[in-house]
Amino acid sequence: MAHTLLSTASKASSPHVRLDADAVMQARIELAACFQLAARHGLEEGICNHFSAVVPGHDDLFFVNPYGYAFAEITASRLLICDFDGHVVHGEGKPEATAFYIHARLHRLMPRVKAAFHTHMPNATALCLLEGPPLLWLGQTALKFYGRTAVDEHYNGLALDESEGDRIAAAMGDADILFLKNHGVMVAGADIAQAWDDLYYLERAAAVQLKAMSANQPLKPVPHEVAQRAYEQMRVGDPDSARAHLDSGMRELRRQGIAFDR
Repeated sequence: MAHTLLSTASKASSPHVRLDADAVMQARIELAACFQLAARHGLEEGICNHFSAVVPGHDDLFFVNPYGYAFAEITASRLLICDFDGHVVHGEGKPEATAFYIHARLHRLMPRVKAAFHTHMPNATALCLLEGPPLLWLGQTALKFYGRTAVDEHYNGLALDESEGDRIAAAMGDADILFLKNHGVMVAGADIAQAWDDLYYLERAAAVQLKAMSANQPLKPVPHEVAQRAYEQMRVGDPDSARAHLDSGMRELRRQGIAFDR
């Protein structure tokens, strides 16, 4: 299911970008690791899903994967750097059109979003195909997202212009997780590690919920007071836990000989 390429993208020079800065290189490596980890967990769909992250020190630029590559093919050097006007500032290739229009508008309109991961991962996407609330507050893993989700009920076809990106950003609002009905999910993070952590655990929570639903037995929700307390307990340590989670994944990729950081 190939999507239209962004036709307006073109190479543009940007002398103010320090591509060799340590923070920029580290962000490249971490984002590339997320692609590799997502591929190993089956969270991608062909060549059609996309992750982005704001370039450290440059809030008007973002990393994104080039069109035509599966997640398992993405390495640090293969990532593109784009501006919000559709120019490829650095890298070979172009972003897929929906990747640009969704991520450029999200980062421009929501400065708090430093990393944005969009997938059609199977279990969370399955919840987007059901009427009613997608994620139910049934298990401990789901409670990590208590009060952090939003739902876009109005699937509108492919995001091939700025207005659709703007609509998705508005639907996300203050949430970190957006369920796009009939489509997939968007995870917004304060940094790359937190976006990866949320993406991984969101799919785990969705998988467990679907298993429970398939038993055709009454579901047992967690009461609001307990759900809120558990959410607060988890959120206290979430940034540190997310950092440890990504570091662990990067060590495992290196142990397997995956050269994501080249």
